[in-house]
Amino acid sequence: MSASASNAVARPVKPGRTTQELRRVISSKIGWIACGVALVLVIGPLLDIVWVVAYNGAAAFSPKLFTTSTPPAGVGLLNAIEGTAVISIMAMAIAVPIGVGAGIYLSEYGNNKLGNSIRFLSDVLTGTPSIVLGYFSYIVLVGGLGWGLAAPAGAVTIAILIVPYLARITELALRQVPVAMREAGFALGATEPTVVFKIILPGAASGVMTGALLALAISVGETAPLIYTAGFSSYPLDLAHPVHSILHSQIGYLTYVIWSFIEQPDAASHALAFAAAFLVMLFVLAINIGVRLAVKRK
Repeated sequence: MSASASNAVARPVKPGRTTQELRRVISSKIGWIACGVALVLVIGPLLDIVWVVAYNGAAAFSPKLFTTSTPPAGVGLLNAIEGTAVISIMAMAIAVPIGVGAGIYLSEYGNNKLGNSIRFLSDVLTGTPSIVLGYFSYIVLVGGLGWGLAAPAGAVTIAILIVPYLARITELALRQVPVAMREAGFALGATEPTVVFKIILPGAASGVMTGALLALAISVGETAPLIYTAGFSSYPLDLAHPVHSILHSQIGYLTYVIWSFIEQPDAASHALAFAAAFLVMLFVLAINIGVRLAVKRK
């Protein structure tokens, strides 16, 4: 027998695929095709929205957009940009201490009935529609306490909205700090406040910062609660009396321009609505980039 014939006899014949293997291959390919279709269905509308907003919004950009207010006071978005910044800063100033403090308590001392109750109420508040919070603030703050339609009522409402998110994200970030770091701090004679604020909180700084940035993104994109609490003004802040203008006057914000001006019949109003939407989108994009940089730095 020749060498080639002996090799042919020695080489095992590769068996064909069984019916079960064929079913697995077919089901796997169907699954990948379904995932691809689902991805296209998700990304397609998203890209379309981004393109429409970016194209129409960038076309409306001009120096007057940032130097004049919305009609009838002007043809820009100065008042809306100022109002969005004021409301967001005030809301974050209220929400960050409360949210981070609640997260610290839940992480370090919340393994009890009170902690479980706070988590439950936080989850309930997270699922509450924002317009319900706006109506609540309208009854309690605007009407009941006599604050009127102004930035403080809107900022408090936004703070109530974002505190649960910030508290839970802070809790999760603090729980990721190794227990050994806590034990090392106590072993060196540090007190509980020192361990929390000098060891645990700095160790979870990127996670807490991520929660704060996400809360800021939520605050920038809200409309319904502000309609009930902040009203809307087509005029910029009175720089001669800024405190009085903020505390006792209605204030503009970008999301109201998007909601209201897109329903107007003229092209100029539509251009302002797209420009406001583009600014909000850019701001949220910047926040998401900041979140990724914070996580990467960690």
